[in-house]
Amino acid sequence: MLDRAPGGVDEASLLVAVQRRIDHPTVVRAARAMSLFGEHAAGWLALGAAGAALDPTRRREWTTAAVGVAGAHGASIALKQVVRRRRPHDPRIAVHVGTPSRLSFPSSHATSTTAAVVLYAGLLRRSEATVPLTSLIPAMALSRLVLGVHYPTDVLAGTALGAACALVTRRVTERGRLGRWRTR
Repeated sequence: MLDRAPGGVDEASLLVAVQRRIDHPTVVRAARAMSLFGEHAAGWLALGAAGAALDPTRRREWTTAAVGVAGAHGASIALKQVVRRRRPHDPRIAVHVGTPSRLSFPSSHATSTTAAVVLYAGLLRRSEATVPLTSLIPAMALSRLVLGVHYPTDVLAGTALGAACALVTRRVTERGRLGRWRTR
């Protein structure tokens, strides 16, 4: 059954429990705002474009990071088409936002958020900014549960996929820099 995580855990019941604990109008409004920001990775891509525009000395790095975010988002969409897991449909689950598709695994919001946070955090000038930035990963993941549009394993898989895509982007970028350095 697709509502169960490996080991037979009833994910619909976990989702209902999360919603019962933190289902508050303020929380739902914040989750909806995060959903809008993360839709199609648009907010994260806009931040990457802003970084490229405002930090001309590292424009290439910001652009590469934004491309990594777009690639992560694309990977999540492709994986959704392969897995074809339907979004939560248990009548106990409150759905608080519309979605562009009926497919849920992995969470594209969790994927693009994780990729963006990992890639953009490395470009920030002050290390203090990375702590609030990294808190956005669990916040976005939790928001998908609050909104009732993903199972817990959807957001866990999305987070893992986003981290993997970010690491691949960093490795490719580092190899490119080393290659240019060696040829000089």
